[in-house]
Amino acid sequence: MSIQEVTRTNTVHEPQRGLALDERIRRVRDAAYRIRLNILDEGEAQGEGYVGQALGVADILAALYADQLRFRPADPEWPDRDRFLLSVGHYALAIYAALAEVGVIPREELGTYAADDSRLPMSSMCTYTPGVEISGGSLGHGLGLGVGQALGLRHQGRTDQKVFVLFGDGELNEGSIWEAAMSAAHWQLGNLIALVDMNGLQADGPTAIVMSNEPQEDRWTAFGWQTQRVDGNDPGALIQALDSAAAEAAPTGRPHMILCDTRIGQGIPRLETREKLHFMKIAADEWDLCRAELTAGHAAREK
Repeated sequence: MSIQEVTRTNTVHEPQRGLALDERIRRVRDAAYRIRLNILDEGEAQGEGYVGQALGVADILAALYADQLRFRPADPEWPDRDRFLLSVGHYALAIYAALAEVGVIPREELGTYAADDSRLPMSSMCTYTPGVEISGGSLGHGLGLGVGQALGLRHQGRTDQKVFVLFGDGELNEGSIWEAAMSAAHWQLGNLIALVDMNGLQADGPTAIVMSNEPQEDRWTAFGWQTQRVDGNDPGALIQALDSAAAEAAPTGRPHMILCDTRIGQGIPRLETREKLHFMKIAADEWDLCRAELTAGHAAREK
């Protein structure tokens, strides 16, 4: 049963920390599989797009939406929700796929991705899509917006809500990210949890060649953040890292950083090994082959 089917009868989706870890991992893994299928459905509608990055962060979004976030699917603007901000707007395929998985938008709408008059533009925009908190097309701004939202929640006396921000390792080249990092530590925003997609690639080439940004753990720790680094395609590692951050989250305290090493095209071998991964054009006869590879891999892991 998908999360979408469950949330039709449950008013509020709560964090799943009361369940056994093995069950939580199974649920996140299954949700990530369905999110990846949704991504393929969206991508096929255009025949191209930022499919590889979306596949790479599917486990992160599954861990958040299936296991960590508190939200109301029928009311995306519910004041008591946790906030998830997608800074990398061109990862829109991934957030739409996740929102469809949890019932915020209908799965049938995914076929309208990037079409004229669609609610699902190629780059995510809060004015178009229910459940999208910010417009993320201009890179480097998501963390600053997250700082503002976390500080605003504190001023409103909302002590139980958390703000999660996902941005890409290419955004680490932006000075605005580091200004936001300093601000979060200065304001002691313990209710802020940031995640970085460390996939090692940006538009102009490998991140290490365009502008080397390691060692990231040392840098974030020096900026006053609680810092962890995990395999971003390992549901168990993600759950445990997010649990650790959530356990220490508070209206006042150190902000939390989770650096997530991911693989572009994760789950579909033919896409993982493509030469040009940043923006993929996939032939019409390949989409079903991609689904078959994804399904075979998921079935093998479930044995």
